[in-house]
Amino acid sequence: MKTSRFARETASIGKNSEIVTRQNTRSFAASINTFAAGDSRASIVKREDDGDDSSSLSSLGSAATLEIEDAPPLLTPSKRKRGTSGPATTVTEASTIKLETRNSPRRAGIKTEDGSPAKIKRGRKQPAKKIIDNDSGEVTIHPPANWQELYGLVQEMRKKILAPVDTMGCESLAEDTRSPRDQRFQTLIALMLSSQTKDTTTAIAMKRLQSELPSPPGFTLEGILAVPPDTLNDLIYAVGFHNNKTRYIKATALLLQSQFNGDIPDTIEGLISLPGVGPKMAYLCMSAAWGRDEGIGVDVHVHRITNLWGWHKTNQPEETRRCLEAWLPREKWHEINHLLVGFGQTVCLPVGRRCGECALSTKGLCPGAVRGKEVVLQRTRVKAMKGED
Repeated sequence: MKTSRFARETASIGKNSEIVTRQNTRSFAASINTFAAGDSRASIVKREDDGDDSSSLSSLGSAATLEIEDAPPLLTPSKRKRGTSGPATTVTEASTIKLETRNSPRRAGIKTEDGSPAKIKRGRKQPAKKIIDNDSGEVTIHPPANWQELYGLVQEMRKKILAPVDTMGCESLAEDTRSPRDQRFQTLIALMLSSQTKDTTTAIAMKRLQSELPSPPGFTLEGILAVPPDTLNDLIYAVGFHNNKTRYIKATALLLQSQFNGDIPDTIEGLISLPGVGPKMAYLCMSAAWGRDEGIGVDVHVHRITNLWGWHKTNQPEETRRCLEAWLPREKWHEINHLLVGFGQTVCLPVGRRCGECALSTKGLCPGAVRGKEVVLQRTRVKAMKGED
């Protein structure tokens, strides 16, 4: 059967390239085997770019070009190790590791008596229960079964941890040298500035008002009335929503002068009537400025943490306040805000809760405790198959 010259040349080229590819692949595999076996001297492989002389194939194992990525430095060739002449095999190994919750780098996690890290346990929710008497129809609220133990542990933890609210809370920002009336006014302004603002930023803004408002009269009702709005806005520029708060503070000062005899209101209704003052601020101000606990000041920390503990299931802080006031002893109405705000700032953070540092999680009291997660990681390595002797 006759074949064209083009067909014969094509067949010859294909045959030669097949030989080169097969021999090159074997030499390259042997180099990988040597490298995977831990030999400090890597095998050397030559790249054949051109030429089809079969006699040149024998020099593939002793050429001068290294083609393995991230290989060791080029050294003098040596004998190939016995038992590694077989092809390399890729082996995939699956290993399971346990990721525990991250502890703060400045604090050690909770440890057991023998010094080993305590395990995190998730508790079950034990909400407050509403009991209705069938005969009288009277409604009784039973508190969560373990609330006293949980509350006591948080108190113990808070004694050991200094939170921003302990030194820069709104209750402690008024000037001690001022009259009681001026101190009450400064406490109200501090609460108005604290909305959507961190305690450290609120403290800075209060310090500027105390030191930079023209004196006399300084940081008093008369001083706020006299200061231009633009100047006041510059002084509280660091706090969130400072433009709105500037308008609220100026409007509040006018109302205090015209309707409340230059002092802050001494009722919840009067405080809520002021621009920018809501129920949370009103209850906190009534407690801090007038020393009367007429309700619980529920902010985001109190709302979030009490729901996390399973004491109730509410969507708004006002719902949380009503639920807590139904069963929490009145003597704790003032301290619970300060207690849980500091706890939420240091341990039970909104993002990245430090359950490894919390005694509630190790005792199985917190339903929201974050336990370690098991994650399967796959590692791939090159394993050299040993040849038979």
